[in-house]
Amino acid sequence: MLLSLKDISKGYGASGDKARRLVLDDISLEVQEGEKLAILGPSGSGKTTLLNLIGGLDYPDTGSLVFNGKDISSYSQGEMDGYRNRNIGFVFQFHHLLPQCTLLENVLIPTLVSDRGRDENYERARSLMSRVGIWDYRDKLPGKLSGGECQRAAVVRAMINAPSILLADEPTGALDRDNVETMADLLLELNREDGLTLLVVTHSNSLAGKMGRVLEISGGKLLEN
Repeated sequence: MLLSLKDISKGYGASGDKARRLVLDDISLEVQEGEKLAILGPSGSGKTTLLNLIGGLDYPDTGSLVFNGKDISSYSQGEMDGYRNRNIGFVFQFHHLLPQCTLLENVLIPTLVSDRGRDENYERARSLMSRVGIWDYRDKLPGKLSGGECQRAAVVRAMINAPSILLADEPTGALDRDNVETMADLLLELNREDGLTLLVVTHSNSLAGKMGRVLEISGGKLLEN
């Protein structure tokens, strides 16, 4: 078992406050290594909150989150940072590339905390960027490239430190139809050929239909769809 969430709850607002909103209500989930999951649900249902908990960007109010046999929900902030840097890749709806940096520089930013040497990081960047068809644009600024090209760079940036899990929050939400298919194919290729575990939040039925399991958050509960 790669990842196990047990009786996780998360809310926003002070405890006991009538305005407090419970977003995730006593949910449990088990994820095997190499699985690909889609998470559906309306805006504000808790999809991004769930990814943030798995990715170590936030802590649950109650429950346990176990990764490779270790309960990360009890980690200190420093331990959580290490867990996130070693194991988690993030892709968001918007690529969030730094506009003043070239594509290659953007891709290499996460390697600043990598244990690998500079040459090894460069070769991994070259390999991944070539694989997704953007190596020839490595010296260009994001503003000179299409949204699809920038989003592919964001995927490479998420993969540069060889994470165990890729968390993708609406990765096709800002793309046109052709680029939606390209991005879906890329994510599936990474899952198939690299054994990457995928958790994808999406409103795209097309993308969700390509995943091995489809889950839905409704009323704070996580349901198998």
